Amino acid sequence: MNHLIKDNIEVYAYQTAKEGKAFCGDSYYFVATDDYFVCVLADGLGSGEYAYEASHACVEAVEKYHHEDVDTIMKHCNEVLLHKRGAAVSVFKVYFHAREFVYSCVGNIRFFLYSSKGKLTYPLPVTGYLSGKPQTYHTQRFSFDPHSKFLIFSDGYDFQGIKSLLKGLFPVKMIAEEIIANHAKSNDDATFIVGSLL
Repeated sequence: MNHLIKDNIEVYAYQTAKEGKAFCGDSYYFVATDDYFVCVLADGLGSGEYAYEASHACVEAVEKYHHEDVDTIMKHCNEVLLHKRGAAVSVFKVYFHAREFVYSCVGNIRFFLYSSKGKLTYPLPVTGYLSGKPQTYHTQRFSFDPHSKFLIFSDGYDFQGIKSLLKGLFPVKMIAEEIIANHAKSNDDATFIVGSLL
């Protein structure tokens, strides 16, 4: 399990490859600065090496351009997928001082934001996938409370009862361990990232 703990955010990520595959077709990356947190989760079409190549290209683009706004980051992800297999891609950026989430997704990656007041926000993604062709993005902004939690995951997971998973005072490490223990699937690449805004 990969994790990041900073003054204002705590994040855990976990990934498994489809049974029998050497490569995971999902890739993710996150980084926190003093001002913001950026996360990308990309699910390459299909599975295996070419799916990995597509999703990993998105990760490299975000590593390079994470200081830019979410719309621009998504455009960079799209550009690097030209002549590759294509990928479902979700990018979000948390601005700590403004207490704002900016979120954009193309494809079947799910994202949930659970506020400390009990509100569950679920932005709908744009259907399809990124492939280097001209693409419309639907970038959304949300304010968040202190101690809000988020969960983002690829279609290798099929959760029931997201709200009950995120609510309560459980630390995010316990939520991550619960997901690993009870929500695993082996018939697809699977990745989740769960975090708490402190």
